[in-house]
Amino acid sequence: MWSGAISFGLVNVPVKLYSAVSRKTVRFNQLSAKTGSRIAQKRVDPTTGEEVAYEDIVKGYELTKDRYVLISQDELDALDPERTRTIDIEDFVDIADIDPVYYDHPYYLVPDKGAAKAYGLLLDAMRESGKVAIARVVLRSKEQLVAIRPAFDDVLMMETMIFADEVVPPGDIEDLPDADELKVTDRELRMARQLIDSLSSDFEPEKYHDEYREKVLELIERKASGEEIAVQPEAPQPTKVPDLMAALEASLAAVKGSDGDGGEPAAADGRKSSATRSGGRKQAASKS
Repeated sequence: MWSGAISFGLVNVPVKLYSAVSRKTVRFNQLSAKTGSRIAQKRVDPTTGEEVAYEDIVKGYELTKDRYVLISQDELDALDPERTRTIDIEDFVDIADIDPVYYDHPYYLVPDKGAAKAYGLLLDAMRESGKVAIARVVLRSKEQLVAIRPAFDDVLMMETMIFADEVVPPGDIEDLPDADELKVTDRELRMARQLIDSLSSDFEPEKYHDEYREKVLELIERKASGEEIAVQPEAPQPTKVPDLMAALEASLAAVKGSDGDGGEPAAADGRKSSATRSGGRKQAASKS
């Protein structure tokens, strides 16, 4: 979707850009319930009730209610950043210093023809240093702040980033508990750690599915084949847990019980094997 070069110091690495995700959202069209025809959306002037032609529409920024500053497309075009073909690296930072909230959309950076060696040099150097490159690039006439990092399978990944003033500080959120409300006892903390350890396993992204999307597609297929669909009753709301310790103890008991009375031999660190923990987790979930 874009080609250019990564620039750091006097080194240029020609690259091509590919989106790293393909959204699987189920999209619907709006239809008339009476005729089944697709709804057409029109731009209408509310003061006259007449449809407005596209060429007669201008952009306006609302200052106060019904008071706008009009901006022409030529004025906006004059502010566009220079359309360069370089990803200009400004800084290298530790990956642990970047909160994931700043990441927006991921892309793959692939070496262009003849750039494999320079690309491999940058990839290996960043991997060994544990650093992430912070850079700027112009995509679709807009300057983007991006982070470049080594990913799996010997490829560099570029993620567009949210600017700092676009991130909502936690302090701006109402109903956030104060420090005293967050305090827990040592016993509660130990039991919570035990519960986390018992549910711990390796991350396998393939085992997680968008179950809602799968159900929607199944519903569409069933209705397309003429099947009558019965609407299921609403699921009951989860009840609040009044006693934190009782909830922790019940959760640990469910996990231990699902492993059997004898259980499996513990690993060197005192925990059970990953496979045993994973199985216990699934059974505990079904019991819950």
